[in-house]
Amino acid sequence: MELFGIRQVAVSWEYREIVQLVTILGMVLGAVLGIVVLKGMRGNMREVDNRMLVASGQFHELMVRHFDDWSLSPSERDVAILTLKGLSNAEIAEVRGKSIGTIKAQCNAIYQKAGVSGRTQLISFFIEELI
Repeated sequence: MELFGIRQVAVSWEYREIVQLVTILGMVLGAVLGIVVLKGMRGNMREVDNRMLVASGQFHELMVRHFDDWSLSPSERDVAILTLKGLSNAEIAEVRGKSIGTIKAQCNAIYQKAGVSGRTQLISFFIEELI
C-alpha cells in the first residue's frame, strides 16, 4: 500500500473478524452452489445419454426397415452399414475380406436399390429421415 501512496487506516479487530466471517460464508455458499450445479448437470447428461440411446435404437430400426424395402442381401446390408459408419471402400474390403471391386459392385447395387446416386446421398437420406 505504501508503494501506491495509499494510506492505511487503522481498522478494529471486530471489523476484520466480520470481513473474514463474510468471506468464509461466501466461500461456503459458492461451494454449495457449485455442488448443486454439478448435480444438475449430471442429471442433464443422463437425460441426453438416454435420448441418444433412443435415437440410436430408432436409427437402427429405420435402417432395417429401409434395407427390407430395398431387398438388400445380407452382404449388401453389411456393406451399407459400414458405408453409413463412414468407412471407405478399401476399409470395407479389408474388414470383410473381399476385393475392392466386389465392394464397389455391392455399393453400386445398394445405391441403385435405394434410388440414390452415391455414398453422400445415401447418408443424407438417413439423416433426413431422422430429422
